[in-house]
Amino acid sequence: MSSEKDTFRDYVPMFVMAGLILVIQSIALLMASPMEDLGMRAVENPESTANSLYYIGFILVFTFLLLMAIKRNMKWVIQLTILLAVAATVYYGFYPLFFILGFNEMMSNIIAIPLSIGLTALLYKYPEWYVIDITGIIVAAAASSIFGISFGIIPAIVLLSLLAIYDAISVYKTKHMIDLAEGVMDLKLPILFVIPKKLNYSFIKDTLKAEGERDAFFMGLGDAVMPTVLVVSANVFIEHSGFISYPALGAMIGTLVGFFALTIFVMKGKPQAGLPFLNGGVILGYIAGALLSGTPILG
Repeated sequence: MSSEKDTFRDYVPMFVMAGLILVIQSIALLMASPMEDLGMRAVENPESTANSLYYIGFILVFTFLLLMAIKRNMKWVIQLTILLAVAATVYYGFYPLFFILGFNEMMSNIIAIPLSIGLTALLYKYPEWYVIDITGIIVAAAASSIFGISFGIIPAIVLLSLLAIYDAISVYKTKHMIDLAEGVMDLKLPILFVIPKKLNYSFIKDTLKAEGERDAFFMGLGDAVMPTVLVVSANVFIEHSGFISYPALGAMIGTLVGFFALTIFVMKGKPQAGLPFLNGGVILGYIAGALLSGTPILG
């Protein structure tokens, strides 16, 4: 009986993470339409597959610079860069949300700017797990919504496929993604979600134990953002009635299936590349939703 309780308790954070993904995807879908109205697309032509290649190139360069900063013990550069990126992305999250609430563009800006600065300052001074998670939800929803309205169906699928391959290579082959994660963990930055195993857990005081275990589960922000890009894209670029299209709904379900498949391997205690599971799940879920609804798979 005790073993069964322990097993269930160990899996509770995984269900919480699944819930976080659903929350992020729901908020991203809600923000997509006002973001389009506000002209917040990141590219001029969302149907161009070249956008996917440019983004992959940016990730490679950015990752290289972060690794160089870690190697040279310049973690302050990483901290400053990520905090500035967080402040900007949080602003892009608050801005359309206040627009949805009925504020005009000027008032949305007036409210969003100080809130973004204040939340980033709180994150810097008090990076507790719940502050990081709240910030992470806003950042992930805003980023995935912007990319979702900026990448058509084909570019989104190409992007997710390439990222899944890159993630697998960087975790299983070169292992530089593991080095990067370990290098920035102590900076307490919102590049991940933190789900405590115990209610009295403190991320600020958390240190790696001798046996290599921590008192919380972690999921990279990108693991929530990337599959959500296709969810938003499938809802924006496919005509439908109601809040969500069937292909987008299938993509959401596929994300969860991929996540729980990933969970089975993670619980064995070995580092896993998340995107092959999550991106694979969301793409297959999208295809299933398109087939069931009679929607052309490529939009």
